Amino acid sequence: MSVHLVNPSDNSFGTAVITPRWLFVLAAATPSGVGDPILIDESLEQINPESIHAGDIVGISVHTGNALRGYEVGRIARERGAWVVYGGIHATLFPEEALELGHAHAVVKGDGDIAWGKAVADCLAGTPARIYDGGRIGGSEFLAARWDLMPRDKYMWASVQTIRGCPKHCSFCSVWRTDGQKPRQRAFQSVIDEIVNLRRIGFRFIALADDNFYPVTLTDLRLAREQNNFAKLEELTAIRAERFLLMAELAKLPKDMVFFTQITMEAGEDGEYLDAMRKANIKGALVGVEAVTPEGLKAVFKDFNYSGEALARQLQTFKKHGVHILGSFIFGLPTDKPATFDATANMALKAGVTFAQFVMMTPFPGTVDFIRWEKEQAQAPEMVGEIPITRYWLIPTAIRPKMFTPHPSMSSGEISERTQRVWDRFYDWPSIWQRSACTPTLRARVAFMFLSKLYRQMYAGTGISTDSARRKKSKTWARWTAKQCRKLFQAKPMPQLQSPAWELAFSPASTRRPAFLGREPEPAPLVVISKQ
Repeated sequence: MSVHLVNPSDNSFGTAVITPRWLFVLAAATPSGVGDPILIDESLEQINPESIHAGDIVGISVHTGNALRGYEVGRIARERGAWVVYGGIHATLFPEEALELGHAHAVVKGDGDIAWGKAVADCLAGTPARIYDGGRIGGSEFLAARWDLMPRDKYMWASVQTIRGCPKHCSFCSVWRTDGQKPRQRAFQSVIDEIVNLRRIGFRFIALADDNFYPVTLTDLRLAREQNNFAKLEELTAIRAERFLLMAELAKLPKDMVFFTQITMEAGEDGEYLDAMRKANIKGALVGVEAVTPEGLKAVFKDFNYSGEALARQLQTFKKHGVHILGSFIFGLPTDKPATFDATANMALKAGVTFAQFVMMTPFPGTVDFIRWEKEQAQAPEMVGEIPITRYWLIPTAIRPKMFTPHPSMSSGEISERTQRVWDRFYDWPSIWQRSACTPTLRARVAFMFLSKLYRQMYAGTGISTDSARRKKSKTWARWTAKQCRKLFQAKPMPQLQSPAWELAFSPASTRRPAFLGREPEPAPLVVISKQ
């Protein structure tokens, strides 16, 4: 009997930019009695059905974008006699869909760090429950990933999570509805230990895969003080202090390390925080700009962002503090006009955004936008074949529309075409070369050039393009480019690197095993917080 963990994907590139962290975390959550799980990341290569045997356990994590492929993998696994268990954000929102269309025996909702082990144990006993509710576990229970199971020649960046949840409530985002608005922070000592292990095996580029690396804003603190909410103020202050402790320890790691994360625009007002990020070698961050007009920001419940010239200045503030931005912009908002596309491209170039992604408005399940759209469609649902448009992820990709909600003044084809032009303009060779000046060496500049083109091919060429021939060409080009890029990101292992000697005792989550996972391990040695 073997346990398989599958990250489904329709597009396989042979090499990936960032590790799918959940794959290696659930590997750590797999009971030791069943042996090491077999990990299949289909963004590298698709699964071989013959590797699955009767009695095996197959865990599949799905988000909305890969749900259709995930259900296909589940059906294959069940036909071969395996136990099939789904998890992930989409299965959390639509457990019955995974049970029916994915032929699941069980679905794990919410966090899987603990619940996955229970599901595996029950499958071994032949008595899996239909639903396991993992809930929202505390930061002290987050598991460190099993990076020893990772193929080291396939990924450019590793990924480590430091916090889950986001206090914002953007209308297009489901994170705050599924992971909660209360930040759940992992002990920084555990984070540092995991990063040290990654550097030991040769990874110096690390994505801090957080919902929001900036969970407490200066505005949050000010409002708590003005409201005399001292309990809230104390809580927020503690979260913020922990962030600074983490960044202080990151700053002590080898100087060749590079970190990337995700934050909100409000961090641009917090110079002290940005300076701490720079000292911690957090070189860049994805920032949700979304729209460049006040009307567009209001439409997505993000009017705490700036627009116009104020937006350009705030984006430039990040760069002045040494933090490069991957700006995320949305097209297809009801307030968008044809001129919006050029205005957005101009803003991204003017503000000095280092990377950018331009996505078409998509109502994701669990979001305010989706709920509103679903209600609008309830009376007379639009159909694509026999599938309602509100279940667009079940529509075969060959006939799936690029946009799902009608725009008041532009067709979906026009929005798609204009979006593609913005990608092309931002990622033309002269623009990339100019932006690559932010790197310190010629080797880094070459890596920047290749990575920029790879990012454009993976996310625009294979995603936004409506022409199947163009998508196929982009996929082939991306596969070749990814292989070359991987060489540029390789680093010499540092097996001699050691974690700090911590002063105050703490117990890493990876040393605590629920009773159903088998005999408790020997007590872990005391780990202490560094004095520095």
